[in-house]
Amino acid sequence: MNKSDYKILLVDDEEDIIEFLTYNLQKEGFQVSAAFNGLEAVKKASSEKPHLIIMDVMMPEMDGIEAVKKIRKNPDLDDTLIIFLTARSDDVTQISGLESGADDYVSKPVKPKVLISRLTALLRRSAKKGKFDIMRVNDLVIDREQYLVFKGNKEIRLPKKEFKLLRLLASEPNKVFTREEIFSKVWGNDVIVGDRTIDVHVRKIREKTGVDYIRTVKGIGYKLEKIG
Repeated sequence: MNKSDYKILLVDDEEDIIEFLTYNLQKEGFQVSAAFNGLEAVKKASSEKPHLIIMDVMMPEMDGIEAVKKIRKNPDLDDTLIIFLTARSDDVTQISGLESGADDYVSKPVKPKVLISRLTALLRRSAKKGKFDIMRVNDLVIDREQYLVFKGNKEIRLPKKEFKLLRLLASEPNKVFTREEIFSKVWGNDVIVGDRTIDVHVRKIREKTGVDYIRTVKGIGYKLEKIG
């Protein structure tokens, strides 16, 4: 996976830290979103399913340790990596953080290059173990390495372009992907295809998978709606 494939959720109640880290992570090519307290982090993690969360400890509404405990109870987030980034560096806090389910612990202040190096190493090791090869959305399981789709016990084999289109829509449930985005990411900027190509591929995906939650957004594109 490329850096642009990874979604990172930043959680901190200090806006300047969020802005600073967002800038540096996006400059590296990562997708970045933010939450400003533990409660918001739990909700965003559930809906966005980030590959990695960078979590502060001391926050209003819900602290980081409690937030991580709740996130770890969600089976859809089993593969999500979590790094605590906090000014509290005492042994008790570090042990509590790691025991709550975090994968690493970094003390503030930290240089962006050091943090990015740590998280990149974590992502690389996890990718080698195959942790990010499986996507789960609604009743579908998408195996990105084997190019397979499963619905319950049924195995669905899609041609490469149909698979890539489904994988793209499933990568960010509820996001509307414009036709231009889909053409660029599935077919590439240098490939010329007809205007109805996407529509035909979406229709075939619907027919083969039997799903009814890939929505047409008239005049814009398509989205895959997250159920529940």
